[in-house]
Amino acid sequence: MRLLALDTSTESCSAALMLSTSEVHVRSVITERGHAELILPMIDELLREAGVRLAHLDGLAFGRGPGAFTGLRVAAGVAQGLALGADLPVAPVSSLAAVAAQVTVDAPAAGILVCNDARMGEIYWATYRCGAAGHAPLEISAERVSTPDRVLPMDEVVHVAGNGLGRHPQLRARLLAAGLQFHDGLYPRADAIARLGALLLAAGLGVSAEQALPTYVRDDVARPSSGPVTGMS
Repeated sequence: MRLLALDTSTESCSAALMLSTSEVHVRSVITERGHAELILPMIDELLREAGVRLAHLDGLAFGRGPGAFTGLRVAAGVAQGLALGADLPVAPVSSLAAVAAQVTVDAPAAGILVCNDARMGEIYWATYRCGAAGHAPLEISAERVSTPDRVLPMDEVVHVAGNGLGRHPQLRARLLAAGLQFHDGLYPRADAIARLGALLLAAGLGVSAEQALPTYVRDDVARPSSGPVTGMS
C-alpha cells in the first residue's frame, strides 16, 4: 500500500511516505511551534524525492489525537485538503496508539501504558496490548485525560512510554517504583501513523475527507464540528 501520513499532535512534527510495508520515508522535527509552516514542505519534499504524485497513492493517514488542539486542527485540515483534492480515503489514527506501536516488547501480550502531556497539569493516557506482527496495538483502556495522580495502569501493563513522563516527575517516579519498563523519546511519529493507517485502510475503515476530524478527548472540545476543520478542505 502507498500512503502519505502526518502527525502534528505533539512537539514532534512529522510526515511519512509509505511506498510498501518495508519502505517508509520520514521527515521529523521537534519544535514547540510552527507545525503549520513545516508540514507542507515536508510532504512536498517526500513526494518530490520519491517521484510520486498524490493521485498515485492509496490513501492518507493523520494523527487524529488526542493532542494539542492547534496541532490536531493543522493535521486534520491538511489531510482534508489533500484527500479532497486527490479523491483519497483517509485513516484517522490515534496518536496514543502510534506511540504504543513503537514499543518493542518481549511478550506479545504485554500491556503498554502511553502517557502524553495534555498541558494544564494533565495527561492524555490509554493502555494497549501488543498484537501479533502486522497487527495494530489493541486498546484495553480507553483514551482519557486526567491529572497525573489519576493515571492508574492495569495489572497487565509492563511498559510505559510518552512525552508526558518527562514533564511530570511525580508520575514518572510512581511508575518507576511500580516496576514498569520505560521507553523514553517516543512520539506519535508519522511513520507509525502510516503503518497503523495502512491497516485501517486495508480493513475498509477509511473515511472521506469531510469525515477526517480530530479527537480532542477533553469535554469542552469533545464535539468536533460536522464540517471541514479549515478552509483548506
